[in-house]
Amino acid sequence: MSAAAPLLEAADLHVWIEGSHILQGVSLTVPDHGVTALLGRNGVGKTTTVRALLGLVPRTGRVSFDGEDITARPTHAIVSRGIGYVPEERGIFSALTVAENLRLAERRPGAPRYALVHELFPELAARADQPAGTLSGGQQQMLAIGRALLNDDRLLIVDEPTKGLAPRIVREVADAVARAAERVPVLLVEQNLSLVRRTADQAVVLDAGRVVHTGPAPGLLDDADRVRALLGVARAAAAGGPEGRRTA
Repeated sequence: MSAAAPLLEAADLHVWIEGSHILQGVSLTVPDHGVTALLGRNGVGKTTTVRALLGLVPRTGRVSFDGEDITARPTHAIVSRGIGYVPEERGIFSALTVAENLRLAERRPGAPRYALVHELFPELAARADQPAGTLSGGQQQMLAIGRALLNDDRLLIVDEPTKGLAPRIVREVADAVARAAERVPVLLVEQNLSLVRRTADQAVVLDAGRVVHTGPAPGLLDDADRVRALLGVARAAAAGGPEGRRTA
């Protein structure tokens, strides 16, 4: 594949849910390196976009991965092509132990990257025999990200990894995303702009089910007026200050 070609590409995605036209012609690309941030206010279609890329919701349009049209493929076949997914709701199995959750995520063929997961999240090794449902919210997020990192995927899609987490855990998650992006490109849905500033190379902004901005993330975040117009956040947030999350 040419270095200039996108790894993942979506063209003219439309999604209707219960009669509502959620995605209205979304087109975007994810390059074969770095972090691409998918941004936007609540309810504009970010999670629906991710689910459409993975075939988790009915959609029209076209999705290609590494130059192959995967639009008609079922979700399990899309994932088996080498896409790791961390959903917003985490999706852990609460009755199973940490070790069992990780074991279920192992994909054959290939050697699971337990050393990497335990290096990034040593608590997962220390709590291997603990039921996942008894973990804190931050620990559960570590487990969800750890499962996605376990396999040698070619793309990670991570949806709102810092939602509801304490600042200390947010920093740990940011470290994990940054380190993961050194190995595999990441499509990151996130509202914490300080994390986006730290990790993202490219930014795609959605509004009302449409793409309204695409370009380098630093250029967007350095333009406080544009950040306020597109995302509804205060100037301190755009500058990476304490108001890292959307205020409108």
